[in-house]
Amino acid sequence: MWCLHLLAPSKLFHDVLLHCMNLRILWLASTCPQILFLQWLSRPCSGGMSRGWQMEQGELGVGTELPSETAGYVGFANLPNQVHRKSVKKGFEFTLMVVGESGLGKSTLINSLFLTDLYPERYIPGAAEKIERTVEIEASTVEIEERGVKLRLTVVDTPGYGDAINSQDCFKTIIYYIDNQFERYLHDESGLNRRHIVDNRVHCCFYFISPFGHGLKPLDVEFMRALHSKVNIVPVIAKADTLTLKERERLKHRILDEISEHGIRIYHLPDADSDEDEEFKEQTRDLKASIPFAVIGSNQLIEVKGKKIRGRLYPWGVVEVENPEHNDFLKLRTMLVTHMQDLQEVTQDLHYENFRSERLKRSGGPDGEEVVDKDRILQQKEAELRRMQEMIAQMQAQMRMKPGDE
Repeated sequence: MWCLHLLAPSKLFHDVLLHCMNLRILWLASTCPQILFLQWLSRPCSGGMSRGWQMEQGELGVGTELPSETAGYVGFANLPNQVHRKSVKKGFEFTLMVVGESGLGKSTLINSLFLTDLYPERYIPGAAEKIERTVEIEASTVEIEERGVKLRLTVVDTPGYGDAINSQDCFKTIIYYIDNQFERYLHDESGLNRRHIVDNRVHCCFYFISPFGHGLKPLDVEFMRALHSKVNIVPVIAKADTLTLKERERLKHRILDEISEHGIRIYHLPDADSDEDEEFKEQTRDLKASIPFAVIGSNQLIEVKGKKIRGRLYPWGVVEVENPEHNDFLKLRTMLVTHMQDLQEVTQDLHYENFRSERLKRSGGPDGEEVVDKDRILQQKEAELRRMQEMIAQMQAQMRMKPGDE
């Protein structure tokens, strides 16, 4: 039995009607959904009744009250903070592949992007060695920490790509490497211990395009067509300081037209959500309009007007790497950092799932058997049904013959 103590019993009925709108009914769902808590609102009461509705019930005691600030608050609004703390503690993994002909500045650009030196002792082969050279895969992993956030970055380089006289099959080694990483992840994911799976899948591929041509080469077209269903391709125009501004814009439009003409699917940045601020929406539109990115890389620090910057010194002036008026280096880095999570999600939800479904079909897995062996299973069922019908017919014939035999 609930017991309500009122300090003004002479006007009970009138005061209850007058102050019924000031009551809040709260469910104590964590202990017993049937318990109701009656509590005054923070505004003062009128009509001769004092504040302080109380209740008492057996184990809860007399005079139990809830603080007003906890009313209507469960606590699941704190879930994003929990995910943030767990993600920061675990760290992040990202694999970036760079593909392009030798001499386009791939290594220099990577060092400029992450302010590190991944290739301290790089060997550059001569012309005679490149004649029969095959494509190699070199993966370099570095741990980067910034403001307490750890990133395990793996950069996959492809020396020898496009160097040989016959480069018809030079990208098959790259396809094999990407598929092999998918295969390893599928194997680890299907194992018993899945708590510490290392994700070495290629999340993004920077494809470097030479600025000295008039668009894409046949090798560029064949490579992107072969890999656009396996990895997120981001086209990059290398050594943009060799082009004037008009030449750069003309080359960008030509490359985009050829990509569309050959049906090549490159990575498209997602649209900004409607609830994002205008600055982020403008940044997203600017990044989309800059594809393919025309970039410059440099590891040299040059002093200009008393300030040290990364750039390239020419007789006619200085080209600054991080100057958006000179090239798209900052835009490329912004795209990679702000959309790193989306690159991983597209790899997981699109490219990896396509590989997984094809792999299960070839290996006769649960999904593959349903598609490949469907006719065989139906034939077996029909044969079994015919045998059962023949057995029933024989039993019926034997039962009909028994009375005549007697």
